[in-house]
Amino acid sequence: MNGERKTAILVGVLFIIGTVAGVFSVLITQPVLATPDYLAQISANENPVIVGALLVLTMGLALALVPVLLFPILKKHNEALALGYVVFRGALEMACYLAMAICWFFLIQVSRETAAAGASTAPYLQSLGAVFLNGNGSTNNILAIVFSLGALLLYFLLYRSRLVPRWISVWGFIAILLHFSTAFLMMFRILDSDSATIISLPILVQEMVMAIWLIVKGFNPTALTSAQRVQEVL
Repeated sequence: MNGERKTAILVGVLFIIGTVAGVFSVLITQPVLATPDYLAQISANENPVIVGALLVLTMGLALALVPVLLFPILKKHNEALALGYVVFRGALEMACYLAMAICWFFLIQVSRETAAAGASTAPYLQSLGAVFLNGNGSTNNILAIVFSLGALLLYFLLYRSRLVPRWISVWGFIAILLHFSTAFLMMFRILDSDSATIISLPILVQEMVMAIWLIVKGFNPTALTSAQRVQEVL
């Protein structure tokens, strides 16, 4: 098994790990964070938020490794765009996931203080909790933009290079534009989170299809050979 085949398998596995971790982080935390008395709920049972934050960090790390692994292959087709993909889907996206996890850990601390505080200080802590909860929501909107820009670079490179079938790249390109639109629609309160999730489903499914394709089929050997010949000429 050559290096490119191993890379394709590892990238596919990381896409699956990142997506599964992200989905479970939402399923675990939303029953707690979506309630009006979320601070009391967190105080009574911190574990869902702790596990959710760890899953977010797992997702961030897994997805941040993908552009790092793909860079040596993608740079043969366009080094500037490949570097941009690393910046957006590696560094900036990981920073967003880290900020989200930090907000959740701060919410846990605020919930502890709220449970221990008297009635005179509880309103202040409620406001502080709202700051961290809303901060997590704002970070999520920024993440949608960062993720979308990085994904657009990836699917443009994949389309040009033919490393995967073009129908996968076109599907990804269209799906990520839909996801990109949700960030702005939610910022201006035109769209709620449930509707945004539905609109974002095509990119989630597309990434899983691409991940399975990379694990089973790998990169297009003809595209790899063509890129290698160009590099040798240069």
